[in-house]
Amino acid sequence: MQPVQQAHIVQVMQAVGLDAERPLRWAGTPLPAARRDELIQASWARCVSEHRLDPTRMQEAVILPHAQLREHQDQMEAFLHIARHGLEALYRQVAGLGYCVLLTDAKGVTVDFLGDLVFEPSLRKAGLYLGADWSEHHAGTCGVGTCIATGQALTVHLDDHFDATHIPLTCTAAPVYDDQGRLKAVLDISALTSPTGKESQHLALQMVKMFAAHVENASFLQRFREHWVLRLSRAPQFLEVSPEYLLALDAAGRVVGHNRQAQLLLERARGAAPVIGRPLPELLDLELHQLGRFMAAQAVDQRAVALPGSRDTLFLLASPPPPRAGAAHAGSPPTPRPRPAPLADLSGGDPALDRLIERAARLVNSPVNILLTGETGSGKERFARALHDSSERRRQPFVAVNCAALPESLIESELFGHLAGSFSGAASRGKRGLIQEADGGTLFLDEIGDMPLPLQGRLLRVLAEREVLPVGATRPVAVNLRVVAATHCDLVAAVKGGRFRDDLYYRLNGAHFHLPPLRERQDLGVLVDRLCAEGSPAVRLSAPARARLVAHHWPGNLRELSNAIECARSLCSDGVVTPDDLPESLGAHPPGHLAGLWRPRAAAPAAAAGDATAAWLPTLRQHRWNVSEAARQLGVSRMTLYRWMKRAGVRSPNQAQPPET
Repeated sequence: MQPVQQAHIVQVMQAVGLDAERPLRWAGTPLPAARRDELIQASWARCVSEHRLDPTRMQEAVILPHAQLREHQDQMEAFLHIARHGLEALYRQVAGLGYCVLLTDAKGVTVDFLGDLVFEPSLRKAGLYLGADWSEHHAGTCGVGTCIATGQALTVHLDDHFDATHIPLTCTAAPVYDDQGRLKAVLDISALTSPTGKESQHLALQMVKMFAAHVENASFLQRFREHWVLRLSRAPQFLEVSPEYLLALDAAGRVVGHNRQAQLLLERARGAAPVIGRPLPELLDLELHQLGRFMAAQAVDQRAVALPGSRDTLFLLASPPPPRAGAAHAGSPPTPRPRPAPLADLSGGDPALDRLIERAARLVNSPVNILLTGETGSGKERFARALHDSSERRRQPFVAVNCAALPESLIESELFGHLAGSFSGAASRGKRGLIQEADGGTLFLDEIGDMPLPLQGRLLRVLAEREVLPVGATRPVAVNLRVVAATHCDLVAAVKGGRFRDDLYYRLNGAHFHLPPLRERQDLGVLVDRLCAEGSPAVRLSAPARARLVAHHWPGNLRELSNAIECARSLCSDGVVTPDDLPESLGAHPPGHLAGLWRPRAAAPAAAAGDATAAWLPTLRQHRWNVSEAARQLGVSRMTLYRWMKRAGVRSPNQAQPPET
């Protein structure tokens, strides 16, 4: 323990009354009584009386394990995506001054971090790092913890810290509230060293408060983009770009959300009465039907409004929700959102699928990544393409990548592209990867569970940084894309088995849609009629043929159904399909006969362990080592089956060496 830390401990004990009977001395010299801000003094007292912290015990920073950190991050994934832009903008302002930027959740756990990684060991040791727990009951008086305890922006500078371990640090933090007035996060900038005077952090405090408000308002506007939003300020000049106060109204004109500044203003005017749920005229001298006078087309000087019973004047900009059927008049009851045609066409009236489509329709223009799961042939690629065709990206490319069909030796260059001469066999002029080809549009990653582990890390960087680094390049290329991933294997089991990165799984799983198998859908008859009518030539089903189709279990789902109709179209006479025109396999097996085939990935762990009795091996032998036929029956790609063989050390007697994968 250093002398300065020992002196600090004595000061804290004196300040909280633990050593009140003796004069405060160190090394025989009386120490001046420490003068602290009221917030700091109160926090020191809390640390002893409520948190039972011992000022003589120096505690190193608490860094949570990765799994626990992920739990905290997952609970605020959408917010983190919005906040990241604010963090990056703030870091650009303060990085040259030696600060790092932390974002914590409402419990004080650091869920995002930006700092100079040259000093990573020192930052991690000091707790200025991802996963650090800065709650007051763990760390004592500190920027984040005391901000959470008080709800106020503040600076905890050097020996303001309760724990003598942290007295080299300066930490400035501001709270970020959600649209209901609850603490959502804390934005903090901290430095390992600082000038002695606390006044040196005045500008840091103003910057943190400003960026915390930016993040709070951005989250609010994203949350209520489908509502009436009222922007208010005391001066009109910055009303549109940086309003002080934000309110969101439902169709009946009641407040459903506010930013923190609006909450404080209106609660103060109403004697601390809550704002949420109150009708607009109770809060402003304004009726709901008058909002049209306060839209952007009106002159600013005609948009003044007063608080009831007050002389305070505010300027108001009212933004209506996006137009939709039945919502032309403010106050009209909400109506169901129309489903985009590409999505609506996926269903013939199946209730379970209709619910998925209704949810998907709300996400077509969202930046959230989407994970599709379901059995082989259940329509995952069709669903992904319908999402793309329903979105604002529909005029940009839709690029589908089958991760199972690309050989491992080529998948990196195919996805990320490469420069000329970057490896043996590289194109002489280089090549744009599939990720760059999808720039501006949608990248569909089919069979994502088959992506090799080393490339999962590179894909994670693309998703996090929105940039791609071609093979052989030194500078990344920015990309703007929406990622939809699909698999029919159990990714959670793959994560637990170490075959799939958990951080990539959480990044891809922004929204999850599990498509129902055809045998569970109630619209089979509609789908059959649609396929018969859409092809050329159109055909119709005889009653016995329809009965046979309805009775089939459809282990191959939509793909098998489409193939059956196309086969019948080619074989039938006079445009009428009879049972003899249908594939012989229909109805040849009782339900459940192929039950194991719609979960073929269950064989992968056994194959990885080199178990020659893996479930796929009898199928391979049954087809006399015809890999294409065996893969088709197993419901996997040919390259996936080759990988299983390679990992298990199984070699076909029909060839000397399996192909490179």
